[in-house]
Amino acid sequence: MYEEIGYAKDLVWMRRCLELASQARGCTAPNPMVGCVIVKHGEVIGEGFHPKAGQPHAEVFAIEAAQTPDPQATQGATLYVNLEPCNHFGRTPPCTEAVIRAGIIRVVVGSIDPDVRVSGSGIDRLRAAGIEVTVGVAEAECQELNEAFIYRIQHQMPFGILKYAMTLDGKIATSTGHSYWITGELARREVHDLRAGCEAIVTGGNTVRQDNPHLTTHGLTTHSPLRVVMSRSLDLPQDLHLWNVNETHKTLVVTFPKQNLPMQAYLRDRQVEILELDRLSPKLVMQELLKRGCNTVLWECGGNLAASSIAEGVIQKVYAFIAPKIIGGNSLFSPVAELGHQQMTQALDLSRTNIRTFGNDWLITGYL
Repeated sequence: MYEEIGYAKDLVWMRRCLELASQARGCTAPNPMVGCVIVKHGEVIGEGFHPKAGQPHAEVFAIEAAQTPDPQATQGATLYVNLEPCNHFGRTPPCTEAVIRAGIIRVVVGSIDPDVRVSGSGIDRLRAAGIEVTVGVAEAECQELNEAFIYRIQHQMPFGILKYAMTLDGKIATSTGHSYWITGELARREVHDLRAGCEAIVTGGNTVRQDNPHLTTHGLTTHSPLRVVMSRSLDLPQDLHLWNVNETHKTLVVTFPKQNLPMQAYLRDRQVEILELDRLSPKLVMQELLKRGCNTVLWECGGNLAASSIAEGVIQKVYAFIAPKIIGGNSLFSPVAELGHQQMTQALDLSRTNIRTFGNDWLITGYL
């Protein structure tokens, strides 16, 4: 009967965990997004989510909520969590011990934690304490929510997303370079939401010279990702939106050593961070962002940098916005520049594709 009735009930509470976890979207890196629900006699008695690294985990918040004002309330309850409870000392104590102390008799886990410090040991610890553990409820949904965290753990590299907008005939700008706006307001709002789930956005010097972008969430969330500009020459205008830096909106410029020192001085005066690298490449930038704890990095750039990022293997997912417009012409403004492919059979196929509409525009997503 569990397969029909029990799983259906577990699915409801697990999806509530995912809703809770999503409230901290873009804020938890390098940690995953985790939500937790505690149920007793068919009623929720406590819930919580992990807000950011260094703060208590979701299980702790849920247990505290359930035990207020009755410390015995969690005795005999069931705990739902979308990711396996941790079983090691990090910035916070092991969640497994908090669950055991709370008198929880059953734990339902969405997916196993890929971190070798956890990966099954959390479940083993709970079972050793006599707690019934069910694993794999809404597993695909749980893994999709934390796909960037899982990728970073498994590959020691942030999860890269390439986003671009183009017309129906494959142009990202007119022959003069003008590109505002290809898509409509609803599609642009979706881009702002996409940024809200990332820790960094990477763009190139040509894009900032041509478009003068903000690269923010435009007030959609209080969180705003780090803005990263790759520029070999540092021949950039001084009146860019990206140089408006504050506690929320920060900018990092990556360039060659000792390049355009007067511009470097100007940027540092504006609190823009400068990183000098002997070689500018998407992979090196991603390695730097890995050190900074990024799970998800969004690439919003021109065709040349997009091609380089694909060629160096730092793009795992593509967001392609397509507007039902035709510009025409022989413009070189393509969303992805030369990849060296001579045959159609060499084209890169996207898997798990999905199509959505935003007003008159389409969004095609898929995995490389």
